[in-house]
Amino acid sequence: MAENDDVPFNRNFPLKPGLVEEVRPGVRRVLCDNPSPFTFTGTVSYIIGNGKVAIVDPGPDSEAHAKALLDAVRGETVTHILVTHTHRDHSPNTARIKQATGATVYAEGPHRASRPRHESERHNPESGADRGFRPDIEVRSGDVIEGDGFRLEAVATPGHTANHMTFAWPERKMSFVGDHVMGWSTSIVAPPDGSMVDYMASLERLASRQAREASILHRLAKGEADIPTMVRAIYIGIDPRLVTAAGYSVLAHLEDLVARGIVATDGDPVIGGTYRLAS
Repeated sequence: MAENDDVPFNRNFPLKPGLVEEVRPGVRRVLCDNPSPFTFTGTVSYIIGNGKVAIVDPGPDSEAHAKALLDAVRGETVTHILVTHTHRDHSPNTARIKQATGATVYAEGPHRASRPRHESERHNPESGADRGFRPDIEVRSGDVIEGDGFRLEAVATPGHTANHMTFAWPERKMSFVGDHVMGWSTSIVAPPDGSMVDYMASLERLASRQAREASILHRLAKGEADIPTMVRAIYIGIDPRLVTAAGYSVLAHLEDLVARGIVATDGDPVIGGTYRLAS
């Protein structure tokens, strides 16, 4: 690959450790002072909401960072702690934040490898895995986590780790992707902890999901339609044996779009319903 074809990374990140920055309305971030070749300027924790809030990725085992996060939400109530994955730069501080706030911890699950370890591979205790982490609630792809003023959808994105989970906020058109995608570098995928096969499949699923939603909205922009009409417009040349399955896939997107107030239907969103863009 020619040098000018390389992925353009953004290494301009002036945020200082411990300071609180509002990056979007209802979203703040705090940088941990743990710079390294693997963390760039440090791990970034996010605070979602106002008044009653969620903290995403409390960071490494750091009293100073825990204090900075708790200072940032002083006078507010932390109701949720969301962890994208169980590496020691993202999840160990969860215990401190939970002890201080009593918030419920959501994550895909405990740390695990993407594949069995080969006999010739030695277990490396310095691999970066947080093997003691346990969430209060294990979430699966498609689960919805609701709080005061936010509604997040869990999207499984294995690859960087087997249990990597992205938290999408469709209403705001943003996602909290942990280390699945990084602006300053490519994501590290190190077997057996990670899997490039899983990583590439996750990227394709995220892109496909966004493209499918855009196709549905494009069709509805032309006028009201039922699901068979949308399937014909979106899945051109589909095997007739897959039409029913495609219809239910479209229904899954429509349920989400209706919940977000982007699409309207009469009554509940069902397979036999008719849909239109919300006015």
